[in-house]
Amino acid sequence: MQLDALVNPAILTQPVYEPGKPIATVARELGLDPATIIKLASNENAFGPSPKAVAAARAALGEAQLYPDGGAFALRQKLAARHALAPGQIVPANGSNEIIELLGHVFLRPGDEVVMGVPAFVVYKLVALLFDAKPVEVPLVNHRHDLAALAAAVTPRTKLVFLPSPNNPTGTANSEAEILAFVRALPPHVVFVFDEAYAEFLPQPPDLRPLIAEGRPVVCLRTFSKIFGLAALRVGYGYAAPELAALLNRARQPFNVNAIGQAAACAALDDDEFTAHCVRGNLAGLAQLEAGFRTIGLELVPSVANFMLVRVGDGARVFAELQKRGVIVRPLQPYGMKEWLRVTVGTAAQNERLLRELEAVLRG
Repeated sequence: MQLDALVNPAILTQPVYEPGKPIATVARELGLDPATIIKLASNENAFGPSPKAVAAARAALGEAQLYPDGGAFALRQKLAARHALAPGQIVPANGSNEIIELLGHVFLRPGDEVVMGVPAFVVYKLVALLFDAKPVEVPLVNHRHDLAALAAAVTPRTKLVFLPSPNNPTGTANSEAEILAFVRALPPHVVFVFDEAYAEFLPQPPDLRPLIAEGRPVVCLRTFSKIFGLAALRVGYGYAAPELAALLNRARQPFNVNAIGQAAACAALDDDEFTAHCVRGNLAGLAQLEAGFRTIGLELVPSVANFMLVRVGDGARVFAELQKRGVIVRPLQPYGMKEWLRVTVGTAAQNERLLRELEAVLRG
């Protein structure tokens, strides 16, 4: 079939997101036993999913013949109580990625501009391009978002400004005071999008609710894929002023969050013991990786998330050699960082194995 003449021309040049390789794929390609492979590539929770969430998901499977609650009533109630907001301020989503796309549907027209740091989560750029908007990329300084430079990049054509903190892939964060001052200085035609995917790993994440209460066009994004360990179920949400949340809810698909995910997410919010365990394990893992990288003599970027950047020289080669040894990490060529790898914090045993294998690869 000759489809090129039928499609939107922009789709032919649309970049494709490259996820971390699944364990099954690496095992199949390299002839390895899946049980011997560790994946430290996608910032998943090495400590598993919340046990309470797993139990709730299993129970929900008993009614899998029914459509989910399209309004995610129970989940929105819990999230509203958690953030001291009204349920109408919550936008349930198929992962926080979906909110990024909904923002494109609601706000972007051809020729609009979307301001973002680089390197940062590549989906911001992909969504801008998908809606024929112009990504305006502002280089990070010392692996951290330069808020003054982001502000200087805003023009009358700017519709969205993205800021992830902690940032993926660098693991760095901006302070609450910096962010509040930055947003209050933005012109009123700009919607500010604060990506909080890794917020729960921080002892005290920035609170942008005062900006929402002031009536500013601010959308905050959260996910159940990280600290709650529910990446496979694709549950996320956004929160904003009621009027802004209502616009995003207009654009989302019916039943966008499945019933299993809703049940698991509700239960995970009640599992404080599990999340505290993950925070402690993550802090210990960050310290273990940092000490190990320094012992090997490698440059790193101190992180406050659940991953860390390490400079290894030829990132593509080291990535490939580690895969042969059953260790999957994330090469950063797509982010323009060819000498770096991003490594997810694993369990103590996984971190130890990574460091051992990495040293062996580098020593030849």
